[in-house]
Amino acid sequence: MSTDSADQAGKVKPTAKFRGPVMFRRDRKPGMRTADRNLLDTRQDSDWVHTDPWRVLRIQAEFVEGFGALAEVPPAVTVFGSARTASTDPEYVAGRAIGAALTKAGFAVITGGGPGAMEAANRGSSEAGGYSIGLGIELPFEQGLNDWVDLGINFRYFFVRKTMFVKYSQAFVCLPGGFGTLDELFEALTLVQTRKITRFPIILFGTAYWSGLADWLRDSLAGSGKIAPEDLDLLQLTDSVDEVVRIIQGETGNHANIERLGTEDKW
Repeated sequence: MSTDSADQAGKVKPTAKFRGPVMFRRDRKPGMRTADRNLLDTRQDSDWVHTDPWRVLRIQAEFVEGFGALAEVPPAVTVFGSARTASTDPEYVAGRAIGAALTKAGFAVITGGGPGAMEAANRGSSEAGGYSIGLGIELPFEQGLNDWVDLGINFRYFFVRKTMFVKYSQAFVCLPGGFGTLDELFEALTLVQTRKITRFPIILFGTAYWSGLADWLRDSLAGSGKIAPEDLDLLQLTDSVDEVVRIIQGETGNHANIERLGTEDKW
């Protein structure tokens, strides 16, 4: 027997079912157990915890945890780099020196919390008495947070983790790295270029490693009009730890007045 009803003109009017604010008609009606029954009934499987609506709550929880843990962190700089960098590699030595130099300049140091170049920056910061922070990510092959992290958060979702890097960093320093480092680098470049965030220093450390990328950006992207020539100025290359700090601090030498190279309203 149909549950549809007829209006005054005799036209069949499909009945609607509601699940919270969502309305269903015709063949779009799912099983209409009430939300209270789903909550209280123990005679059900656990597949519901893997559904997209439930994931929204997990995502929300990650944002809340991240914002809560990092809200009172002092001015910080994020250092990216390869998890595969060996402790005997000169890049590890450079990362350790950068972590220490940033700490001495008054900054907390944030990394992805993993091994390699990330560990080097955390170690340099920790050994210099600084605030060493690691924002890890759940991966099937990752070793977890390195031993030099003072404040660590492990995230399930890359996009939540990226938000924390951008929100709580005054600058990005990229040591030689792979896809993960490039991902964070181009995320920051895109956000600055599209004026989604206030422009801040993005520094590539290691000219021998990064110069090929810089040349490609200039010759291929800017050369073919895919980006504006001035977009190349968003990146700065150096081999000097001292210059990293100088770029971030700006000419004033005061870490509380970080060089802002532009704002959304002024560009």
